[in-house]
Amino acid sequence: MIPDQIAQKLEGLIEVLAAVEHERWSHWQRYMHGKGVKQADGSLLVPADLVRRWQNQIDTPYAALSEKEKESDREQVRKYVPLILRALTDERT
Repeated sequence: MIPDQIAQKLEGLIEVLAAVEHERWSHWQRYMHGKGVKQADGSLLVPADLVRRWQNQIDTPYAALSEKEKESDREQVRKYVPLILRALTDERT
């Protein structure tokens, strides 16, 4: 397959991958909202221990994450791989 064909196939994947990304983000938001304490004004109060943990993860480069944290990221990426592989190997698209 020539580079232009690959680029076209990948461009065609944007909506499919965006849907996967939205599901990933929605899952995270449901989790996060479930950990927060809803305030009278509708805002959420996130427990300090979670803020510290998540801030530490934010500040840590991938290579320095624990193996458990890396595996969590890999788990998310694995959702994309079959879609990309299918797009690159399906001659009908």
